Amino acid sequence: MTLKKQKFICLDCETTGLDIEKDRVIEIGVMCFDLEEVYGTMETLIDPSMIIPEESIAIHHITQDMVQGKPSIEKVLPEFLKFIGNHIIIGHGVGFDIEHLALAAERMGHETNIRKNKVIDTLRLARLYGGCPVNSLEQLRKHFNIPLEGAHRAMSDVIVNREVFGHLVKKFNTLQQVYDALSKPILLKNIPLGKHKGRPFTEVPLQYLQWMANKEFDQDLLFSVRSELKRRKQGNSFNQIGNPFLNL
Repeated sequence: MTLKKQKFICLDCETTGLDIEKDRVIEIGVMCFDLEEVYGTMETLIDPSMIIPEESIAIHHITQDMVQGKPSIEKVLPEFLKFIGNHIIIGHGVGFDIEHLALAAERMGHETNIRKNKVIDTLRLARLYGGCPVNSLEQLRKHFNIPLEGAHRAMSDVIVNREVFGHLVKKFNTLQQVYDALSKPILLKNIPLGKHKGRPFTEVPLQYLQWMANKEFDQDLLFSVRSELKRRKQGNSFNQIGNPFLNL
């Protein structure tokens, strides 16, 4: 099957925060599609039975009043998981969304194999593409001149993500080519987060890189940090060989 005819599920969740254990899903949006058409969508707001922090509301604009009286995750999750099925899941940093849904299913005693679905993360595809200075979904939308779909909400992000995905896989003909390209760590040019965000790895202080190398970052970031540390170590070794008076 060509990549053009392959069906995917695009998934996005909005949550009360970033703590995978403590925070809860407040909105889910999913779309079944291929690169030519959309086959179906599902979306809903969810009452998380907890207070939504103001800093989270500032991002997704989902207020307490908006989720009041909406169904619980227990009521809606089984249908969403059925819709997702065993399709390949597409999303931007989608591991976060998958884990939230998997944990929610476990809490309610509902069996799910969602963690076993094949995944294509458009964040990693964007890193591989390398043509956009910032790999956020919003910056990729602007980079590819994709129309704005409204606020940072689950379904609007799904709609944009599908379009971004289409641009990022243009050079591939088959699904296997995509998997092969993403099977190896991707070397990043700039630091994507933290106080040195946006700076080239070559300009980041050594002590900060050493600190990053021992944290639980994703494989691309760790590979990039360790590659830069290795480059500097080899550079120092070369300087020592080239200058016999260096340590005198």
